[in-house]
Amino acid sequence: MEQFKHIGVIGRQGSVEVVDTLKRLKSFLLSRDLHVILEEPMAQLLPGHGLQVSSRKMMGEICDLVIVIGGDGSLLGAARALARHNVPVLGVNRGSLGFLTDIQPDHLEEQVGDVLDGKYVVESRFLLEATVKRNGEPIGHADALNEVVLHPGKATRMIEFELFIEGQFVYSQRSDGLIISTPTGSTAYALSGGGPIMHPRLDALVLVPMFPHTLSSRPLVIDGNSEIKIVIGRKNPTYPQLSCDGQVHITAAPGDTLSIHKKPFKLRLIHPLNHNYYEVCRSKLGWGNRLDT
Repeated sequence: MEQFKHIGVIGRQGSVEVVDTLKRLKSFLLSRDLHVILEEPMAQLLPGHGLQVSSRKMMGEICDLVIVIGGDGSLLGAARALARHNVPVLGVNRGSLGFLTDIQPDHLEEQVGDVLDGKYVVESRFLLEATVKRNGEPIGHADALNEVVLHPGKATRMIEFELFIEGQFVYSQRSDGLIISTPTGSTAYALSGGGPIMHPRLDALVLVPMFPHTLSSRPLVIDGNSEIKIVIGRKNPTYPQLSCDGQVHITAAPGDTLSIHKKPFKLRLIHPLNHNYYEVCRSKLGWGNRLDT
């Protein structure tokens, strides 16, 4: 297992709970003689901290491990910035669901200590790259760990578009949009849209139509290496949006083309040794426990 000596810390802003956890984490890491590096916005929450401060981009180059304090949204943002640097990421859950953030604040020192002692497992999660082109020229680009969503934006009208997979025409559709989700995102927006839950180790994508006008339109699971192209109908009265992880938004126009494919690098996500994906689903989604025997 890797030895972590340079630890970056990223967190959600505007939360008293995050600040409290940050203070505990800082004291614990320093007690182990580790080099702690705070992301610039986090440093403002700890006046007089005396630690090195770094941008998120630079953090990926100088850290052995990055710890994210917050919810899944915080980790999504960190993942998009850090995955290209191959730096492992560990999440401390200060959000609601916490599918990606494993460490519980009540057991912070114990669980983070286990990771620092080499008691952990690493998962690889792939990301998506989305590009919007107009007249063949790129006008916007974004990455996503969870999902890429084509939606009407602020309008309430349906979108007309054509879907191609690996250059083959799949269908034309009128709907509120389309969710293109990774296995990581299958427990997020795609799940609420009626998509299947996919195990994180699957190399697959799921395409979930949003309120399609045709009842026979159903979620479609495809190979994870597929090249996806969406052509927005020229007669659309609205300018739809492309959203990545619900955090990065690009406005498209009628006639634009959206290209979506897997990125060449992956996020390295750290879990405690006792991590159990099905137990996480059972806990977060309210599945039933085993029957009495």
